[in-house]
Amino acid sequence: MKHNTPTRRRALQALGMPLLAPWAAQAQNTLPQEQVKIVCGFPAGGTADTTSRRVADKLGGSGFSRNNGVVENKTGAGGRIAIETVKNAAPDGSTLLLSAYSMLLIYPHIYKSLSYDPFKDFAPVSIASVLSHGLAVGPMVPGSVKNVKDFLAWCKANPDLANYGSPAAGSTPHFLGALLSLESGVPMQHVAYRGSVPGVSDVISGQIPAMFTPHGDFLANHRAGKLRILATSGKQRSVFVPDIPTFAEQGFSDLTVEEWFGFFAPAKTPPKVVAAANAAINNALKDKGVIDSLALQGLSTLGSSPEEMAKDMRRLYEQWGPIVKRIGFTAES
Repeated sequence: MKHNTPTRRRALQALGMPLLAPWAAQAQNTLPQEQVKIVCGFPAGGTADTTSRRVADKLGGSGFSRNNGVVENKTGAGGRIAIETVKNAAPDGSTLLLSAYSMLLIYPHIYKSLSYDPFKDFAPVSIASVLSHGLAVGPMVPGSVKNVKDFLAWCKANPDLANYGSPAAGSTPHFLGALLSLESGVPMQHVAYRGSVPGVSDVISGQIPAMFTPHGDFLANHRAGKLRILATSGKQRSVFVPDIPTFAEQGFSDLTVEEWFGFFAPAKTPPKVVAAANAAINNALKDKGVIDSLALQGLSTLGSSPEEMAKDMRRLYEQWGPIVKRIGFTAES
């Protein structure tokens, strides 16, 4: 009996093709993609969203994507919903994450049962933009409060009002406020928001006195006189508000922090796909329109290789461990 006739082989291939085709298609990792989705964990209008959209708008016609990218804002849980979404996405380059580093490198120090591992579940693609954070106050705080020490004196005199917002519990801005409270000995209550935009709105409307967040999210309202930036967290003064002194200049050097937004792919994304994404993103970051648009929100473009990004991730993870321990914050606290 002949079991391996050409007719039988063709029949078996026909039966097997529907099962094998999806895996074969994934294995081929066809480039360029038809369209790439960028998942952002924070609301439209903020610095994370702006970085996502400006880069997405420049991906079309590259070796990575035929068309411009699309952005999906999956807010909630301090950015973790977006991170989990991309963790579980197909590792083929069709879905990328845009996140501040704090959601991947600080959260592991505060959540005992985090649903993702930043080093095992993601492939670094490129750093995208860098920023300083800021402290701003609104109409609830008297105009006589001109600097950080004035604000601390006001908080001490008004303990029932001594609150500050941040874009997420466990974020870098949250911990800047906590460090300021620790170093000054002035108690301040933290209020977590779902991103910068709703918190800034509450500062402007007098619902909350102050907020720590990327200082670019304050710029338009600071210039319009609706709130006042008291300090920024960079090593040097921000080029966007050069008249505002840094925290270090005002005696709080431990609040010197610069944060970056970066693009990540799901783990096991093939190196050639990561390389194509990296090239397209870095090319977008050199575009003058992108540079100028990000500057409006206090962001400076900063590309990188995947290897440079991975190295900086490890450095930041190790740097923040002792800081979180000193502050004593956990997800249960």
